Amino acid sequence: MKYKNLFFDLDDTIWAFSANARDTFEEMYHVHHLYKYFDSFDHFYAIYKKRNEELWAEYGRGEVTKDELNRQRFLYPLQVVGHPDEALAKQYSDDFLNTIHTKSKLMPHAIEVLEYLSPKYNLYILSNGFRELQSRKMKSAGVDSYFKKIILSEDLGVLKPSLQLFNFALSATQSEASNTLMIGDSWSADIVGANGAGIDQVYYSTNGGTTDFSFKPTYHIDSLECLYDIL
Repeated sequence: MKYKNLFFDLDDTIWAFSANARDTFEEMYHVHHLYKYFDSFDHFYAIYKKRNEELWAEYGRGEVTKDELNRQRFLYPLQVVGHPDEALAKQYSDDFLNTIHTKSKLMPHAIEVLEYLSPKYNLYILSNGFRELQSRKMKSAGVDSYFKKIILSEDLGVLKPSLQLFNFALSATQSEASNTLMIGDSWSADIVGANGAGIDQVYYSTNGGTTDFSFKPTYHIDSLECLYDIL
């Protein structure tokens, strides 16, 4: 076999982050009566989502800390509607982070594919997520046992697509770039990062994704089932 080691992104590659996060946000929206300040949940979530993406980019560039990212992303929607309640934002944040890891939706066919792959390959998670959440999310969803190790950006203080992080992951798993495959849904983080480290890639375009490739990925799939044909 060409590959021995498979690096998987977690969020929206194995664990259905977008669906689980939205469910949690909507639950917390009602628990904390945010409907008093927003036209609808969709109104709130659109404001949150846009700023959250900006903050993660800033975090990746080292412009904000993890704590500041979490503070700002929950406070910002309240600021937009003229209700900058720091205490409410903090309680909302705490409750969200204490609840989301209990959600268990997975990407389609994730379990079947992991069952197929785990006896044949060394499976690892390589994620930009926070350690206190990623391990618990995997356990709640019942996928933790498939993976030999979880490598997180927090371990090194840099985010994918950093070459430093990919090299760290190879070293931590005693893998070689030549026999390793990266599977992920983020073009910029997973695919560009792996390519820069000399690692073959599977771009999993879950919602159409980008088609404006700066290079051709090793493989391009729209369902995890397609891994049967590759591996």
